[in-house]
Amino acid sequence: MSELYIGVMSGTSMDGIDIALCEMDSSHCSLIASSESEFDSELKAEILNIINGSTMLEQVGSVDNRLGHMFADAINAFIKKESIDAVSVKAIGLHGQTLWHQPRGDNPFSMQSGDANVVSAKTSIQVVADFRRMDIANGGQGAPFAPAFHQEIFKNLDKKTAVLNIGGMANLTILGDELRGWDTGCGNVLMDYWSSIHTDADYDKDAVFAFSGEVNEALLESFLEDAYFKKQPPKSTGREYFNPTWLSNHLPLFDTIKAEDVQRTLLELTAKSIANDANKTDAQLLIVCGGGAKNPLLMQRLSELCKAEVKVSDEFGVSSDYMEAMAFAWLAYKRVHNEKVKLSSVTGASKDSVLGGIYG
Repeated sequence: MSELYIGVMSGTSMDGIDIALCEMDSSHCSLIASSESEFDSELKAEILNIINGSTMLEQVGSVDNRLGHMFADAINAFIKKESIDAVSVKAIGLHGQTLWHQPRGDNPFSMQSGDANVVSAKTSIQVVADFRRMDIANGGQGAPFAPAFHQEIFKNLDKKTAVLNIGGMANLTILGDELRGWDTGCGNVLMDYWSSIHTDADYDKDAVFAFSGEVNEALLESFLEDAYFKKQPPKSTGREYFNPTWLSNHLPLFDTIKAEDVQRTLLELTAKSIANDANKTDAQLLIVCGGGAKNPLLMQRLSELCKAEVKVSDEFGVSSDYMEAMAFAWLAYKRVHNEKVKLSSVTGASKDSVLGGIYG
């Protein structure tokens, strides 16, 4: 019997809140309605300050509450706009906003903010959240999680297939008998940052800024020498690593480079780090989703650098904009039905786990 779930995702870029209403059962997941809501700019600035600087516990708690209200208001607006009967929605899958992701070390953890209790109280729908920590408790990276959903929706393709999500970070899924996946490194995050301080825009729409520049090969080589790109999977990353400080550490020796050339080189870094990993696999088809799929120069470079044929997920009937929101609707379904998610081969966890807690 089919059930309705809502998935909510605000990624590393914090460029919006993606909401997806999905109908699903044990064998299929269909997107019924979707919407993107604005991410509060003041709240985004405060979150970036928490990530990049020092903070007080009071601020962390305040942001958690405010994010909960922001998510709940976006969901309620979506429900009203789409004339959805909230009683018919089984659960909301809420990823939350990642503040810090540190899956290795003496005290591994991943912290997502956005109070699920507030969301449940304001929507009158039960919420599934806190997806990552059980995987980390079992020795895994707690990321990426999208590969399990990619395996589910693309399992019937004939070609050897990889799926690439390009958000703030980029993650690659290798479909097959043994599911594999990892974060290849930075996706849009550094390009967005550089664009925001050198243009009037929060991101480089249609790659206009990058198209105006040229790749600086010495700077690109310096970027690619970073230890993360040489690390073997399982591996995952986030803003706590690829951030303005990371970029500024590479730039002093190249301080005469034009801003547009840095932008073009950052795009090349994203494309090359992805292609370097994808070309080590036997994938014949690379399906791309996420915000990066809308960047014409990035897609062009991926097509030129990757051995596999590069296509956008929309060509296979799956929205490239709402793939991740759909994934968290699906993960909510798995939690409500108390089903383990097959991710240990991706994250390195000692076993597959039931992921997430139920609120409300």
